[in-house]
Amino acid sequence: MENNAIVEKHAKDIEGEKENGIVLITLSTCMWCKKCKRYLQDHKMKYKYIDVDLIPSEDKAKILEYLRENYQSRISYPFLICDNGFVVGYDTKKYEELMMAGEM
Repeated sequence: MENNAIVEKHAKDIEGEKENGIVLITLSTCMWCKKCKRYLQDHKMKYKYIDVDLIPSEDKAKILEYLRENYQSRISYPFLICDNGFVVGYDTKKYEELMMAGEM
């Protein structure tokens, strides 16, 4: 999400050794979202995440609108965006493909 003010306002940064411009849109209570965060941390990825259920509803609506306009995809969580593409839902095979493409 390039230069999106709402992301910058609400995102939490997780440090890692490898970087690929990852922004993760999640729900704080979602077990799949937690697994995705753990997967990224286990692979030493630097990323930003937003738990959309914990931000004001007007900002949540703007994030969802941004995702629909820019990714033409269904919205499901986790929603991982990186320099090499995006993945909707928890899918380690697709995460690995993105890692290979960009050496995450």
